[in-house]
Amino acid sequence: MDRFWLRIQAPFAAFQEFQAATYLASAPVMPLSTAYGLVLNLAGIEMRPLTPTSPTGICAEVPALRIAVGLLSRPVKCTLIQQFHSYRIGVDKSAQELAKKTKGAKYWISPIKREVLVDYVGMIGVESENGAFQERVKRGLRGELPTPRYGLLFVGNANCLIDKIELVETPPTQTIWYSQLQETDLLTANSCRLTTHIDRDDSSKTLKWLFVPNESSSIPSDKVWVWFNQHSS
Repeated sequence: MDRFWLRIQAPFAAFQEFQAATYLASAPVMPLSTAYGLVLNLAGIEMRPLTPTSPTGICAEVPALRIAVGLLSRPVKCTLIQQFHSYRIGVDKSAQELAKKTKGAKYWISPIKREVLVDYVGMIGVESENGAFQERVKRGLRGELPTPRYGLLFVGNANCLIDKIELVETPPTQTIWYSQLQETDLLTANSCRLTTHIDRDDSSKTLKWLFVPNESSSIPSDKVWVWFNQHSS
């Protein structure tokens, strides 16, 4: 099993679930599903099917990887207030009047609060049974892949761009790795739910588990690692 490590640094990050609420909370660490998608992006591997579908599917041929996520330091959590544009649900005469004026556009504007992480510095561990995968990621980081690329890399929210991604030989000893909650674990203030599998066809099959921060260490224990798309290996 080939193993390598990525250090991610960004001035801002926001890892929010799909929420219909006036307060959008952020997980304190990058979800594993986000990390998996980011690694595939670096390798120039498209997750989406070549034939467009609705909803957008995920290719069955994407590589099987084991992913671990952690923090080098705890980011500062801040709260922003922004305007939220939506369609009003329910019978509301004032909303109906606004709907007529906006001619189909989102007419209901209300303030919401959104959590943002400041000074995010995280680690991603990657394990692959394909010995050539690490080299493909290295070439992607150097901009040497022949496949067409598009878009920008971001951390959770499209407004939160990444400053720096680098391969490191060994994670620092102060890395705080996150593992799925076990019977003997205690919930802490930094425990959170992280997505480990996304089903775009049936959201009820999307998997989220409680994760807890571990004691600081360089190399994560086996319980930290999570398989993605293992059936394709």
